[in-house]
Amino acid sequence: MERPKALGLKWMKRAHGHTPIWVANEEDVKRGYSPKTVNLSFLVDNPDMLVAKCNALQADMLLWRTGYRHDPLAFDGTLRSLFSVYQRDEESAFHKLKPGSLIPYKHYLSKLEEHIGPRRVDSIMGIDVIRWHKIWSAGDKKLAAAATCRAVLEAAVRHGILRRFAGCIELREILQTARAGLPQPRRREAVLTAEQAIAARQAAHAAGRPSSALLYAFVYETTLRLWDVAGQWWPIDKGGVSEVVDTESKLKWFGLRWENIDDNLQLKFTPSKTANTSGKSVAYPLSKAPMVMEELAHWPEEKRIGPIIVSETTGLPYASRAITERWAEDRKAANIDSKVWARDLRASGITEGRASGATTDDAAKVAGHSGTRTTSSVYDRATEEAAERFADARLKGRRT
Repeated sequence: MERPKALGLKWMKRAHGHTPIWVANEEDVKRGYSPKTVNLSFLVDNPDMLVAKCNALQADMLLWRTGYRHDPLAFDGTLRSLFSVYQRDEESAFHKLKPGSLIPYKHYLSKLEEHIGPRRVDSIMGIDVIRWHKIWSAGDKKLAAAATCRAVLEAAVRHGILRRFAGCIELREILQTARAGLPQPRRREAVLTAEQAIAARQAAHAAGRPSSALLYAFVYETTLRLWDVAGQWWPIDKGGVSEVVDTESKLKWFGLRWENIDDNLQLKFTPSKTANTSGKSVAYPLSKAPMVMEELAHWPEEKRIGPIIVSETTGLPYASRAITERWAEDRKAANIDSKVWARDLRASGITEGRASGATTDDAAKVAGHSGTRTTSSVYDRATEEAAERFADARLKGRRT
C-alpha cells in the first residue's frame, strides 16, 4: 500500500515496519513550539484521517508562529491549550501535586497532548473516549495506563471548568458517563507474609544496604506509606522549608525523621497525604514492632539524626527510582514474586493486622485513612490507643 504524504509527515523505519510521525518545523521548535513530534501509528490504517491529522497539526503550528498561542493561559478551544493552562496557571491544582504524582502526570500530559491535543473540547463525544481507551489500554491489556490517562484528562477538565472554558462542563459529564462503561484495572492483591518481609530485609543486609532493610521494616510494621518513610524530593521552589537539600539537583527532601520517634519509642508522624488537608497524624509503638527493633540495633544513637532512611553511598535520602531498583534486587534474592512491589509492604501489614483480629476502625486509624468512625474529638489519644491494640493483635497472630 502506498504511504500517504502530508506536510510534516515522515515515515520512520522501525523493527516492525514504517511508523508515521508528524515532525514540527525545526526553527519553530527552537523558538519553543511543542510538541516536537507526534506518533500517528494509531492512524496507520486510515490514510484520510492520517492526512487530516497532519494538516491539523501543521495548522496549529502556523497559528503558534503568528503569536496566537504565546499567552500560556490563552484557551483556543483545543485540549492542547487546556493542558497548557492546567500546567501553567498558578491557581491550578497541578501545582499542588506531590512529587510522586507529579512525575506520572507530566508523563501522561505529554502523551495526551501528542495523541489528542489538537481536538476541540466542544467536539468530543463519548464514542471518542471509548476509542481512545482502546488505544491507551492497548486493547485492554494496560487498563491502569488507560485509567491514569482519563484521570489526568479529567483533572485538566476540572480546571477548565473553574476557568469557565467553553465545553469543559459537558466534557466532564461525557468522561464520567464513558468511564462507567469501561473496564477498570484490578485492585492489587499482592500480599507479603511476615516471613517474606524478613527475607527481603535479609537480602538487603546481604547486599550491604541496611538502610533498605530498615525501610522495609518500617513500612511493613507501621503501615506508613513507602514514600513517607523514604521521603520525597521536591523542587527547591515548592513546598515548605527543609534543611535537607541537594544543591546539585536543586531539590529538597521531606519525610520520616528520627525526631518523629520519642524516648518511649512511640512514632508519631503526619503523612504527606493529610499534611495539607486534615492535618491528621498517625502513631505506632515501635517497641511492639519486632522488625523495626531488630533493625534499630544497626543504628547507634549518634546516627539517629535527620532522615531515617539514607543511602550508604551518598549519605542522602534515596530517590524513588533507586528504591524501586533496590527492591527489585532484594525481592529477587528473597524469591518473592516479581509482581510484588515495595509499596505492597504497607497493604500487607494492614492485611496481617486484620487477619489477626484487629478491628477495621483500628486498622483505619493506624493507616491514616479517613472515615465516619476514624475520628473523634480526642483523635490523638484514640490514634495511639488504636495503634497499641493493632500492634498487639499482629504480634498475637505471629505467635499462633
